[in-house]
Amino acid sequence: MSQAKSTFEQWRILQAVVDCGGYAQAAEKLNKSQSSLNHAVAKLQTQLGVALLEVRGRKAYLTESGEVLLRRSRHITRSVSELEQLASNLEKGWEPSLLISREMIYPMEHLIDALAEFEPQGRGTRITILDSVISGSAELVESEAVDLAIIGGAPPKGHLAQPLCNVDFHLVCHPSHPLASMELPLDDQTLAEQLQIVIKDTGQIARGELGWLKAERRWTVANFHEALVVLSKGLGFCWIPSHLICDAIKEGRLTRLTLKGSSHRQVPLSLVIPNRDKQGPASQLLEQLILKNHSVLEGEGEG
Repeated sequence: MSQAKSTFEQWRILQAVVDCGGYAQAAEKLNKSQSSLNHAVAKLQTQLGVALLEVRGRKAYLTESGEVLLRRSRHITRSVSELEQLASNLEKGWEPSLLISREMIYPMEHLIDALAEFEPQGRGTRITILDSVISGSAELVESEAVDLAIIGGAPPKGHLAQPLCNVDFHLVCHPSHPLASMELPLDDQTLAEQLQIVIKDTGQIARGELGWLKAERRWTVANFHEALVVLSKGLGFCWIPSHLICDAIKEGRLTRLTLKGSSHRQVPLSLVIPNRDKQGPASQLLEQLILKNHSVLEGEGEG
């Protein structure tokens, strides 16, 4: 591997000369002598064997070759600066990555809103989001496999949870399904005789599936997108979060059903920090932004 002919500092000086419009202005910005800047750029051009600048009057102008090389140099110096910033962040304990567990029923737009606010302050922290269901969410918290977890229902024993919101479920089927033409509300026995679509528990030791589970005929799928595809074919019924099916119900692509004694279901969602003692500053910032998104910090809560 050949040794580099130029240095990071030389390119930084060249950028300053161009951006400031001359050597004198750049010298003032960089707190260096004008002669040292002249020497650095002249040496850079000699080392490369390419003319980068030409001086006309009191201003320095890029040559065509200089424009190409300067443009590329900005990417390189930016990358070096980001690398140095990352090293500084790691030294201070700022996490280079965060792993978030999201109960699948949690509205994704809420999390994206918080992440959009986090990104400009995130110092390059990489984000990974895992979708989980029922015991899968609990297992990720108990094993401390994630930095933050949005869970449904009660938190695992020994963990505190901050309530975020409630998600309503509606019982739906396709308009062509026999249930759609039956008199409402339906009774348990009628529903138990039909095919039910449920969402698979993501836990290693599955404790159940997502949905009312009295139907003997049951198809289990990985997520609500797959469940909606099945329903669109006129097959089965399913409990689906209301925010996922508002448009489909309005447009007549799905029919909402009611069950005696249960017009809808509601699941509370909460934010859990699996290990508060090990929580870093990036995780703390994102936690605050998620809570802010739900007005929890102001004590207003959200229903």
